[in-house]
Amino acid sequence: MNLRDLQYVVALAETGHFGEAAERCHVSQPTLSAQIKKLEEYLGVALFERQPRNVTPTEVGTQIIERARRVLQETADIRELARASRDPLTGRLRVGLIPTIGPYLLPRVAMKLKRSLPTLSLMLYEYQTGPLVAKVREGVLDLAILALPADTSGLQTRSLFAEAFVLAMPRHHRLAARKRVKPADLEGETLLLLEEGHCLRDQALEVCGAVPVNEEQDFRATSLETLRQMVAAGLGITLLPRLAAEGPIAGARGLELRPFAPPSPSRMVGAAWRPSTTRGAAIDAVCEIVATAAG
Repeated sequence: MNLRDLQYVVALAETGHFGEAAERCHVSQPTLSAQIKKLEEYLGVALFERQPRNVTPTEVGTQIIERARRVLQETADIRELARASRDPLTGRLRVGLIPTIGPYLLPRVAMKLKRSLPTLSLMLYEYQTGPLVAKVREGVLDLAILALPADTSGLQTRSLFAEAFVLAMPRHHRLAARKRVKPADLEGETLLLLEEGHCLRDQALEVCGAVPVNEEQDFRATSLETLRQMVAAGLGITLLPRLAAEGPIAGARGLELRPFAPPSPSRMVGAAWRPSTTRGAAIDAVCEIVATAAG
C-alpha cells in the first residue's frame, strides 16, 4: 500500500467513475482499476461496489477512504510545512468564499493582495457555508471567508469586518422617499429571499424577525444578482449586504437602495481555518489585507 494507491481510491470515491478518476490521477483507466483491485486483495476487503454505471464505496470502504483522505492531507501538510519554512508567503493558498461575499469582496482586495503578496498564488473557490466549512475541515481548502457566526466547530476563526445591510426596493416604492429606513418600516412588505442553504437568507429573516413581513413563496433566488432583478421588476423588497450594494449595482435601473437608521443591522464577515494548518503566516497576511481593504 502506497500514497498513490490512496490517491486512486479517494479519486474513485469522489467521482464514482473509473474513467473520471483515472483522468484526475493522470493514469490510464486499466492502471487505476488494477491498482485498486490489488489494494483490495492486499487488505482482504472490497472497497467499492461495482455496478455498470455506478461505483459506490462499501461500508468498510467508506471508513478506509476517510482515513486515506487524512493520510493524503497530512502528506500535503508535510510538503507545505517544508515550503513554508523556506518562505511562508509563497506557494498556493486555497481560499473559499460564500457566494454573497466573493464576487463583491474580491474586486476590492485582489490588487492589494497581488501587490502585498506577489509570490503567493491564491486559488479561489465558491461554496455555500455548509460545504465550504466541510472542505476546510477536510483539508481541501486552506481558508474560508464567510459570515459569522456559523458552525465552525473544530476550526479557528477571526472576525474581519462588519458589513451593514441596506434595503433594496423598486424605484417607486413608498419607502423610496425616505433617506433612511427602520426594520419596523418593512411591516406588511413582500420580502424576497435567497434559496435555502444561503446564510444571508437566515440573516435577512433575523433582521425582520420582529416585523410582520410576507415572505414571497413563489420565487426563491439562487444569487444576489437574480434577487436584485426580481426587486427591480417590482416583485418585492430585499436586504443586500453593503459590498453587494455598492459600485455598478447602486445605480441599477429600477432599483432604489436605502441605508438603515442606526443601529444599522449588519453581519460579521470572518475567516476560518484548521488549527493544524501549516499556512498560518499566509492566512494571517491575507486576513489582515482583507480586513483593512473592506472594513
